[in-house]
Amino acid sequence: MKISTSWPSLLATMTWLSGARADNPIVQDIYTADPAPLVYGDRVYLFTGHDEDNATTYDMRDWRLFSSADMVNWQHHASPMSLATFTWASDRAWAGQVIARNDKFYYYVPVRHSGGRMAIGVGVSDSVTGPYEDAIGGPLVENGEIDPTVFIDDDGQAYLYWGNPNLWYAKLNEDMISLSGGATQVELTTEGFGTREGNPDRNTTFEEGPWIYKRNGIYYLVYAANCCAEDIRYSTGPSATGPWTYGGLIMAAEGASFTNHPGLVDFKGGSYFFYHNGALPGGSGFTRSVAEESFAYNTDGSIPLIPMTTGGPSQVGYLDPYVRQEAETMAWSVGIETEDCSEGGLNVCWINEGDYIKVKGVDFGAGAASYAASVASALAGGEIELRIGSIDGTLIGTCSVPSTGGWQSWETVTCSVEDAAEVQDLFLVFRGNGSDPLFNIDWWQFS
Repeated sequence: MKISTSWPSLLATMTWLSGARADNPIVQDIYTADPAPLVYGDRVYLFTGHDEDNATTYDMRDWRLFSSADMVNWQHHASPMSLATFTWASDRAWAGQVIARNDKFYYYVPVRHSGGRMAIGVGVSDSVTGPYEDAIGGPLVENGEIDPTVFIDDDGQAYLYWGNPNLWYAKLNEDMISLSGGATQVELTTEGFGTREGNPDRNTTFEEGPWIYKRNGIYYLVYAANCCAEDIRYSTGPSATGPWTYGGLIMAAEGASFTNHPGLVDFKGGSYFFYHNGALPGGSGFTRSVAEESFAYNTDGSIPLIPMTTGGPSQVGYLDPYVRQEAETMAWSVGIETEDCSEGGLNVCWINEGDYIKVKGVDFGAGAASYAASVASALAGGEIELRIGSIDGTLIGTCSVPSTGGWQSWETVTCSVEDAAEVQDLFLVFRGNGSDPLFNIDWWQFS
């Protein structure tokens, strides 16, 4: 997806780009949906769905992954799993969640069984970043309902919740790929899930997308509510199976998407709420984008009302430019895309004149003297302008990128740097002649 004046409304696009240094949505080169954050080690791993460009219905074929150590700069990873992982599935790579156990990672996702009904499959991997393989060769659950969320309680018992239009749960065995007993349907009462107006067939607010977790002795069940447009609400309980008490509204329905999907984590002393909207150019209910907000629980454990913003949360720690940074780590981008790299992982590609990447909160300390980047170009190459503060901010260096003979033929280029000290927002602004792609970037590093 290229953010350019080819969008239907030139005025709308110019308005959007004038505020392009905001941090929400957190991914700009593709459409993402259904966020599922996982805290593992010193990073948050954000698993998402992927809406195909120009979709006019749910066209979702794989899942995507991003990670961050500071909640602002997000590294793009290779797709961890796709519909092709499940030979028995035909389409609908919808909202899933990953959990870690026994040195493995389990990815629970809803897909359409080739026989016709929606089912829940399980991917498994030895690495959080994947790739994930089909763990059981068929559905774990198949009752036509969707949106699994998974939780391991303090006693080690794991639970799987899912559902739309109903809400179900089942206990998982220690192996995480089989059920302990059958599925239980949760009774949707107005005391537990609030009252829905104007729909006699569904008298509570629960719609879909449950997200279950425990915090300070309280069990939370957060979910997409009402329809359509959906908002986000929650219930609490004394155990992983309830009984549930309705808690209220977390995020009102707003934005261009008629659906939403929650994911909540605590990380480095803060609490974070992930959701999706249709805020990118071309955004809609079928071309959505994941965003995040920081928030603080009330003293009684209740969740406050959280509005959508374009700014997102504050940075948690600064980025170190003196260690190798993957070029696909960014707080904001315009024009670029990513692709599989012959060196492993991803590289930034489809770079054209005027495209740029913003990296937020880069700590240059006493000052940088030089910059190096691994680049490749099958055409004439171009230049990387290094600027601080904005896309037209102070120019601290310019690196020339030559033709290397191929888009995956990598060479390291270097250039001197001046006036880069203390904490700055770094902009990599790409320059070159013509309308053809200029070059690719795999990684960069200051010294």
